[in-house]
Amino acid sequence: MRSTMQEAPLLVREILRHGAQVYGPSEVVTFEGDSFRRATFAEVAARAAQLAHGLAGLGVGEGDRVGTFCFNHQEHVEAYLAIPSMGAVLHTLNIRLFPEQLRYVIDHAGDKVVICDAAVAGLLARVVGECPTVERVVVVGSGDVSALERIEGLGERLVSYEELLAGQPDSYEWPDLDEREAAAMCYTSGTTGNPKGVAYSHRSTYLHSLASTSSATLGISSRDRILVVVPQFHANAWGIPYSAWLSGADLIMPRQFLQAEPLVKIIEAERPTFAGAVPTIWNDVLRYAEAHSSDLSSFRAIVCGGSAVPRSLMERFEQLYSVPIIQAWGMTETSPLGAVAVPPRDAEGERAWSYRTKAGRVAFGVEVRVVDGAGNVAPRDGATVGEFEVRGPWVTGSYQGDPAPERFHDGWLRTGDVGTVDELGYLTITDRTKDVIKTGGEWISSVELENALMGHPAVFEAAVVAIPDERWDERPLACVVLAEGASATPEELAAFLSGKVARWWVPERWSFVAEVPKTSVGKFDKKVLRAQFAKGELTVVAVDRAPAS
Repeated sequence: MRSTMQEAPLLVREILRHGAQVYGPSEVVTFEGDSFRRATFAEVAARAAQLAHGLAGLGVGEGDRVGTFCFNHQEHVEAYLAIPSMGAVLHTLNIRLFPEQLRYVIDHAGDKVVICDAAVAGLLARVVGECPTVERVVVVGSGDVSALERIEGLGERLVSYEELLAGQPDSYEWPDLDEREAAAMCYTSGTTGNPKGVAYSHRSTYLHSLASTSSATLGISSRDRILVVVPQFHANAWGIPYSAWLSGADLIMPRQFLQAEPLVKIIEAERPTFAGAVPTIWNDVLRYAEAHSSDLSSFRAIVCGGSAVPRSLMERFEQLYSVPIIQAWGMTETSPLGAVAVPPRDAEGERAWSYRTKAGRVAFGVEVRVVDGAGNVAPRDGATVGEFEVRGPWVTGSYQGDPAPERFHDGWLRTGDVGTVDELGYLTITDRTKDVIKTGGEWISSVELENALMGHPAVFEAAVVAIPDERWDERPLACVVLAEGASATPEELAAFLSGKVARWWVPERWSFVAEVPKTSVGKFDKKVLRAQFAKGELTVVAVDRAPAS
């Protein structure tokens, strides 16, 4: 027996329509460095229609890829809405990629048009002349674009974003599309080898956006004002612009002003209720806010992901501002929502903290299992360690133009994260497969060591990597950034770890560094630290704390 329900495709155009019609007065606010620019959802939707007409006039049709090389701002939101809704594919380009990787992803995706901020025109100019698929470059804002103009044959193919929209109709006949067609593309950050492309469908984007509004996950609603710190090129800003648009939450866009001082200025002026970013951002914001007696109390919650969130960071935000930091887990391949660390309803005190410091509780719509080295599915007992594998309607089942069979297993995505899952669906990540430290046949979690070290008041940041050891195969090297004005010795830090981790986990080798290298999306770049050690570029101090036999 079939149902009597109507059938309608799950499309980005429906997100666009609903936000414009139901939440027309909601705002997109863009920070310009010393002022704020505002537009209502109704106004942004009208400009999205104008953008679609303009792109169609440049020859963009269904299935064509349109790259965006932009910061977080109103025009980028317009592109998020217009490009998929007109049947083209939004391809957010990472402005922090090395030139050879940027060239690769533009070529690999086959971008026909690139929308580029004038402020980063010089970065795009390094590669776009060698990207044969790019026919036009649309420039957002004012600034020096001479580097693009000097590229042979490109100067006459540059067009101003505002000129592209000028005179265009403010409505568009959005086409009927197959919900399984690609709506957007993101490439992984490419920490090893070339970046891999993930093509999100209209269906996956629609479902993922709904999932983020659930109170079991992020609870985004029309009562929120969301500060979108996570870059729009990073897994589509974690899907937050779409979730905000369909629920009527105001969007506060910081452009390139992602340093602590301007972020605090934005928070104090606009009073956001919700935000998302990687831990390193919030660590910097907290340090600045404490030094300047800033007010961050407007937040109902901050979601933090990309890497493990130190408990010390969460505790300090609550002590000073009564703001909970919620840890979440996901990846580009999962759109990225996979799990959110909301404690069980009956958990209080230390028991609640034991859940909040986990990677998260698996979200409805996503299945997670743990698989051991032999490919066997491990029990959900919170103790058996293996690699997480995931599947679901917003989890990729392949890579664009790259089969990569080693990343998939029996219809599940292999995440590269190692850890456990318990009977309530809470994930505990002990490491990445490439970062786990193998000592004498046993594993040491670099993540747990880092979190323990960052609980020391003198430690601002800490990253732990594996280095070769003749006796034990590998041992941990702790790379520590001290807090401003603070001091600590390796012996003091080793003693601080006593009782917090197993004795044989405690590093014998320590390096005090000015900063921990970061990837293009703000995560610790441990491959750089390993390379620096191998080249003798790190000053390493050894202490006598050999593992117990």
